[in-house]
Amino acid sequence: MSTATMGPYRTEENTMAKYLLLKHYRGAPAAVNDVPMDQWTPEEVSAHLQYMQDFATRLEGTGEFVDGKALSPEGTFVRYDGEGRPPVTDGPFAETKDLIAGWMVIDVETYERALELAGELSAAPGAGGKPIHEWLEVRPFMVEPPTVTE
Repeated sequence: MSTATMGPYRTEENTMAKYLLLKHYRGAPAAVNDVPMDQWTPEEVSAHLQYMQDFATRLEGTGEFVDGKALSPEGTFVRYDGEGRPPVTDGPFAETKDLIAGWMVIDVETYERALELAGELSAAPGAGGKPIHEWLEVRPFMVEPPTVTE
């Protein structure tokens, strides 16, 4: 079985696995309802945010929700550059602030459950109150591989 289908390594002590669901502004294939949020009506934005909140609340009830946030489009890249003031840049390359709209961390029993939840989250309403059908990136958290003993 490939890592892509089985998700992260599991041990008897750790039967749940955490996944990061990334919502993209751009960088993923176009959504079916591909109207940028800044072109939505206030009611459409409210309906979208309510869907996201209801989804998170339901997962809190099942113990599968860890955390999630929408991200502001503002942001800055910073790196260590030896002693002194770190360099700061705002481009000209595509930056995370241009790509990632928000994220949610889930803790689920199986990789298939992570995919199921991502598919459901993709149905959040957008322009016209219709589901966005946006692509979500599902990324497993790295965990320690199982110890091999002879």
